[in-house]
Amino acid sequence: MGFSRSWIRVKNMNNFMNSNDSIGDIIRSVILAVLSLFVNGFGVYLTIQANMGAGPWDVLNLGLSKSIGILYGTASIAVSVLILLIDIFLREPIGIAMFIDVVVVGKSVDFFNWIHAVPPCQSLLTGIPTMFLGLVFLAYTQYFYMIASLGCGPRDTLMVGLARRVKKLPIGVVSIGILSFATLVGWLLGGPVGIGTLICAFGAGPVMQAAFRSVNFDATSIKHQNLSESFRIFFTHRG
Repeated sequence: MGFSRSWIRVKNMNNFMNSNDSIGDIIRSVILAVLSLFVNGFGVYLTIQANMGAGPWDVLNLGLSKSIGILYGTASIAVSVLILLIDIFLREPIGIAMFIDVVVVGKSVDFFNWIHAVPPCQSLLTGIPTMFLGLVFLAYTQYFYMIASLGCGPRDTLMVGLARRVKKLPIGVVSIGILSFATLVGWLLGGPVGIGTLICAFGAGPVMQAAFRSVNFDATSIKHQNLSESFRIFFTHRG
């Protein structure tokens, strides 16, 4: 009985992604995106605190933070804005949630750093479970972020945009190329590279796939609402 009720709630959440037809629906989706990305930042924070080397993009963010003496979140916003500008140049679809992603995740990591939520791990015995837990947080918060249906993150949009233009290469190869470039630049700036970098690079996908399967979610079924569509609803609808 309890399982049935939980399954019904999951199915209802999956239906949430089809409801951005009014101002109230969009506001609800924005709130969902903000909350899920804030918790997503906690997942990022855990992968960093595992202290085994950060994920590829975090190697870049931490390297930039270290090299010019700014907060992680500020470095993350700077990198995200640059990627967002590339997405716009590539004429990829831009949604409200993309701008939320740019700001919230990095500053969420700064918040958890500020309150010292979790101490840095001192061994693989604690580091590996912490890293895995961070990936689980990332996977499930990605699900909630995606069902808001207000656009993908800047990095995912970049990967899809480049893959669309380099048709001879599979999207997996394009992804590895982007992540390798981010890791290299971050390492040159002093970012932490280690076994955790490999775990994040090659483990995040399978963990996310397992999480999506556990809630019966097909990411390809989502039709994200772009910025112009959202603006049109705000200016033409009252409900």
